[in-house]
Order: sequence, then structure tokens, then C-alpha cells
Amino acid sequence: MMSDVLELSIADLADQVKSGTLSARAVTEAALARIERTQDLNAFLHVSKDASLAAADAVDAKRQRGEALGKLAGVPIAIKDALCTMDAPTTCASKILTRVGEGNAGGTDPTRGFRPPYDATVVARLRAADAILIGKVNMDEFAMGSSGENSAFGPSRNPWDKSRTAGGSSSGSAVSVAAGLALGALGSDTGGSIRQPAALCGVVGVKPSYGRVSRYGLIAFASSLDQVGPFARDVKSAARLLEVISGADPMDSTSADLPVGEYEAACSKDVKGLRIGIPEEYFGEGLDPAIAESVRSAIAELEKAGCTVKPVSLPHTKYGIATYYVVATAEASSNLARFDGVRFGLRIENVKSDLTSLYGKTRNAGFGAEVKRRILLGTYVLSAGYYDAYYKKAQRVRTLIKRDFDAAFESVDAIAVPTSPIPAFRFGEKVESPLAMYLADVFTLPASLAGIAGLSVPCRPTPATASQPALPVGLQLLGPSFAEERLFSLAAEVERRMGGVQRPPA
Repeated sequence: MMSDVLELSIADLADQVKSGTLSARAVTEAALARIERTQDLNAFLHVSKDASLAAADAVDAKRQRGEALGKLAGVPIAIKDALCTMDAPTTCASKILTRVGEGNAGGTDPTRGFRPPYDATVVARLRAADAILIGKVNMDEFAMGSSGENSAFGPSRNPWDKSRTAGGSSSGSAVSVAAGLALGALGSDTGGSIRQPAALCGVVGVKPSYGRVSRYGLIAFASSLDQVGPFARDVKSAARLLEVISGADPMDSTSADLPVGEYEAACSKDVKGLRIGIPEEYFGEGLDPAIAESVRSAIAELEKAGCTVKPVSLPHTKYGIATYYVVATAEASSNLARFDGVRFGLRIENVKSDLTSLYGKTRNAGFGAEVKRRILLGTYVLSAGYYDAYYKKAQRVRTLIKRDFDAAFESVDAIAVPTSPIPAFRFGEKVESPLAMYLADVFTLPASLAGIAGLSVPCRPTPATASQPALPVGLQLLGPSFAEERLFSLAAEVERRMGGVQRPPA
């Protein structure tokens, strides 16, 4: 069956398209058909049917002319709706970027959203590699959330158990890959928004080092933290995706002018002799026992492969959540000021008073509750009399968190910890308690604050019980800045030893 091609790795599918064994159009049609059959997952906000078929035909024609094809030839890729795309709407899953010009704050049709006049750099690089951009996927509004429940268009559902969240904010990206609707996806990670949903959905998710991948065309949440990264079902596929999107970009002054690593080749490297640090701060109160057991068993497999395991200390980890929710909200308050109802996006018409009222009424109607909460928090910590007490102090603690990692990496090559303290939780469980929701990112936030490389790879799922099915667990591997190759070597070893690619129930 053609749907079986969607179970291939990215490398295998691209090779078959290059050889002519498969046509890019047939692969794209199979992906579109599966997306149509799984609309209940609510992974996609916009399916680029005509554009993706045209792109597939262009790839097939290129092959027939004898031209060389790119690394992602014919591979269906889903794009998080925070990344600008010229040929598809970009809404950030928010009403404020939806139904432009209609003045209808109740509009919930993401296919009629803001149309950017340019592609994000990472999107342009996917196109140059002959990938098929199959559509834009769901997310927490403006990437603010840990469950996908903050989307203005309803949450994506976890394919392992549709009564449970897929994590966030890159919920649709994780679901599209886990359910085989696309072979890979791009997401963004500000405090765990790639790694956490990857763990909860049983796929591989990579947060590159800050500066490794261009942020140009990523609608900003917190500019000193945001990073674009890949999702895939297997480690080697994620490595190929990261190779394609990485590299310096003159349009992003924060991108690093460093050579792109050979990430795919690194997946075959021996890990013997690598030193793995285990910080006990990540294995304490609040960690689900089944997750702790699964993660420790994965670490034991790395020991069997010849790695040395030793304890390390990251004492300022406990301040990660407080620090993040000062720094990130302050930057969000500044970044989201551009959505004012004047230049683009939603505009509340017939406002009879002044410009300030237009701003206020448009933003009140267009932003969801979580986005408003974070804007208010960020505005407060930046306000006169509070800047030093909150924002300046948070930046100092951020430096201490970074120094913890620097000190640890003097004695170890990588750090292994759980990605999430809990497995996928049911819808509504944490909505009424923002703090409980924030705690879902407790293990991913410190690495984001430090700007280092992070990767989540599936390990053994939790055992099925009378109250819940077996659910995915992620092992988070952390490395020094620009040490992604080392993380791919370790993750590939874990994948081989833990049974390979995981797939949710049919």
C-alpha cells in the first residue's frame, strides 16, 4: 500500500524518490490521504494540498530531467504555524492573526489568516532541499503553553491516547510525526516546546544550540530563547533535517557563523568512552516513578555501550522556572506589542474613541487568556521600580544556571535526564492551575536559559495499568553549545538499544 511509504525513514524515502522507485507525487498523495483520515487529531491548521502537489510534480520533473535532487527529495514536512510561509497562512494559532481585515474577533478559520510576504529562512532551506511542505500545524497560541490547549483552534490530540494532550507548544508538529502524517516537522523551542511534546508523543525532538539555526521568519515569543528545530520518528531523520536547516544567516544577527556538523554521520559513531553526567536535581520529588525507571534503564544501556556514568551537580536548577517566567514574559511583552490592530492582523472596527482604545479592544479580543497573562507578567517585571527587583535579578540567575552547565561539562561530555516529569496528561487536568502547567517544563527550561544543545529521544514507555495505557517517555540528552553531533551519536545508540522507532496504536 502507498501509505506504507509514510513509515520509511527520511533518508530511505528520499533515496527511493531520487532513484525513481517512488514518485514524489505518490508520496504526497499518500500523506494528504492520511491527513484527511485523521482530522480528529486536529494536527493541521492548514493543509497545502495544491501547493504540495505542485511541489511534488516539480521534484518528479526535476528527476526526469536528470537533475540532482536535494537531501529531502519528496519528503512531506509539516511546519509549525509560527514560521512564516509565503504560500500558506501564518496565524500562531491566534485570533489576532486570523481573518485579516474582517474585524471579526470570533473568527476561527486559520485558513484565512495572515499571509507573510516572505518565507522563514528554515522554510526556504527546506524548499531548496526539495522537501514537500505539506501544511501548517497546530500549536499553543504564540508558542505559550505546555499542552496545546491554548490554541484558538482547539488542541491537537495525542495519537497514543486521544483523551490526552500532545504537549506544547509544538503540539501539532509532534502529532503529525507520531501519527505518520509527515515524515518530519519543524517546531520552535523557547523553554521546551520541541523536547516536551516529542517526549509525550514518542518521537525525536531537537533543540539546537542558540545560534545554530536562523530565527528569521519565526514569529518571536522570547528572542533570547527561541530556537527552531526538527521532529522526526528516528534519530537519523532528525539529524538530516537539522543539517538542512542549520547554518549562518545574514538575516539573523544571532545566528552563529560556524560550520554545520555532520549530524547524520554522527548517528553511526561509537559512543564508547563518552562521559555521561547524571544530576540528581532532575531525579527528585515530582518525577513519575515509571519515567524515572525508564530513563535510568536507558542510561544503563549507554553504560553497556561503553559510556562512563558519573554524578554532576546543577544546583541552580531549582530557580529555572522562576527565572524563565520573568525573562520570557518580559521579552514576550515587548515582542507582542506589534500586534496592535493597525499594521496587520485583526482590527476591531467602529471604535468610537481614541487610538489607545483601538489597541486595547483589538488585543483583548485577539489574544487568548495565557498570552494575556504572560504579557501582563512581562510588563510588570519591566515596569519602573520593579526592573531591578525582577528582570535584572532573573538575568543574573540565568548566568548562574549557565555557569552550572559550563562547570558540569568540564568533567562530562553530555548530561542525561528525563525530558518531562510526567507522561501525557488528560485534557483539562492542569488548565485551572497555570503553575501546575508551568511545572511540566521543569526539566527543559534550564537548558533553554543556558542556550545549550538538547535532544529528546524515546526510551521505554510506561507500563499499561488499569487507569492509563502505555505512554511514551523521553530521555533528554544535553550537551555543550554546538555539540549536537555528540548528542546524535548518543541518541542513536539509545534508539538501537531500546527497540528502535516507536509507533502509537493503529
